[in-house]
Amino acid sequence: MTHIVVLGSTNMDLVTYVARAPQRGETVTGREFRTIPGGKGANQAIAAARAGATVSMIGAVGNDAFGLRLRDTLEHSGVDTDSLRTVEGPSGTAHIVVDDEGGNSIVVIPGANGTVDHLSPGDEGVIASADALLLQLEIPPAAVVAGAQAAHRHGVRTVLTPSPVRPLPPELLAATDLLVPNEYEAITLTGCTDPREAAAALLDLVPQVVVTLGATGCLYRARGTEPLVVPAPRVSAVDSTGAGDTFAGALAVALAEERPVREALSWAAAAAAISVQRAGASVSMPYRPEIEARYSA
Repeated sequence: MTHIVVLGSTNMDLVTYVARAPQRGETVTGREFRTIPGGKGANQAIAAARAGATVSMIGAVGNDAFGLRLRDTLEHSGVDTDSLRTVEGPSGTAHIVVDDEGGNSIVVIPGANGTVDHLSPGDEGVIASADALLLQLEIPPAAVVAGAQAAHRHGVRTVLTPSPVRPLPPELLAATDLLVPNEYEAITLTGCTDPREAAAALLDLVPQVVVTLGATGCLYRARGTEPLVVPAPRVSAVDSTGAGDTFAGALAVALAEERPVREALSWAAAAAAISVQRAGASVSMPYRPEIEARYSA
């Protein structure tokens, strides 16, 4: 079975649903509030597990009620949490506002995630056993770099989602095989205003790039090849929270299974399309039979 390792964040998502997000200084009335286990790392771990991989999670939760629920959610999704440590203090939280068009705005409080600034004993061995390592930027950069370099030493594919977007250290880029930014992140990292130009510029930094374009689909670039655009299935979005993580998790599984690139991208896009039709992040992520049914439809 494909083995995916995720080094990243676990957060409790505190989600408010509103007709429209408030502007600065404005108060609006929401219609619903939910607490939903999330965090980009945990989301990608759950997405990969539901997509059919064996998944190990490296990170940290706090010794609070959120921490217990976060660990329990991962385990019930089939994610191995032996490398998920518990630390003193609060777990990470993400404060999310979702509007009626499915758009969202998010404020993340790192909490326990801020303690993940290095690899712990045994983490490199877990990474070495993987077919792919999934990384994001919701934990301290030092740990992300250390994880990528460990994967690189052992010939493990590294897949980096550069979110929340920030300048990427050269040593991280040197150990990244596939960069998966969304359109905003790609433009921010390069200064280019067009996604195609941004993807081409990113190829100067990493061997492969997938720029996700929301409802439009995604754009794939690899050195020495022509651009590949894969459309997304047409659906009515309810909540886009976690869609990018669903895409990244499913894509890592598909590539580790050695599916052709176009097929892997379409399969991941099908998974993301299912997720946006449901509220929440981790709870919206589809299981493998659902992805297969949507992909073959």
